[in-house]
Amino acid sequence: MGSGSCYWMLWLLFLTVPGLGGSMPLFPDPSSGSQQGGNSGMHSAPTGRWPWQVSLRQYNKALELWQHVCGGSLIHHQWVLTAAHCTHREDLEVYGFRVQVGRLRLYDHDKLIKVTQIIRHPKFNQSLSAQGGADIALLKLETPVTLSRLVSPVTLPPASLKVPERKMCWVTGWGYVRLGAPLPPPYQLQEVAVPLVGNEVCNRHYQNSSNIVGQIIKDDMLCAGSEGRDSCQGHSGGPLVCSWKCAWVQVGIVSWGDICGHRDFPGVYTRVMSYISWIRQYVPPSPGS
Repeated sequence: MGSGSCYWMLWLLFLTVPGLGGSMPLFPDPSSGSQQGGNSGMHSAPTGRWPWQVSLRQYNKALELWQHVCGGSLIHHQWVLTAAHCTHREDLEVYGFRVQVGRLRLYDHDKLIKVTQIIRHPKFNQSLSAQGGADIALLKLETPVTLSRLVSPVTLPPASLKVPERKMCWVTGWGYVRLGAPLPPPYQLQEVAVPLVGNEVCNRHYQNSSNIVGQIIKDDMLCAGSEGRDSCQGHSGGPLVCSWKCAWVQVGIVSWGDICGHRDFPGVYTRVMSYISWIRQYVPPSPGS
């Protein structure tokens, strides 16, 4: 992805919705009100920078449109990684989803791919949703995608990878630019660099804002973000990537949070390293990797 030297790239926002005494998983709601929240710091991504980014769509009858609901990442020419809470609706099965790959702007010459299989992690609890952990799912595409400069799988990390606190990584997506502010047309992919936050520090932040005494940030979660640098509503399921050995590796999946871009509420991600062996039960290494 470059001229042979390592360089940093940008990331996107994840979904966050303020809740009473806590936070909620971030499922985009086009009718959301204008809650007050911080700016996510997102800005438009250039063509080809994040070739693994995908848009997960559901059909909106009122708009007669396959509407973007979550992000995801291409991890193989026929498999997408996303958040389990993006797919866990009882009224929707595989026929209710489509995937768009290789597009910088939503709804720009869509060529949607059908989903033929959804595999949610067995420990994902629908009633607890994202905050219960195991917020991870695999989508098998009907046909393999054609790989190119604009469509390419992201590298998965080794299960043993430890990502240091304060390391700057990137999150990407088409979610809100801040609470109550959906991404405006032409709906160009957004990116923002975010610092990783240690689980203990992150857990204290969330405990201080709730009545929960126990562990809120579980071992299979990872936090990232700071004031003005965060994911926001509509970015759920999207990738958090870090530079490692001159490659971009996906260390997180946008999962949940509370108040976009607030210094006391880092975004919470599914820790991909915790699920590498589970992913490999279904998804072989990408061709040529």
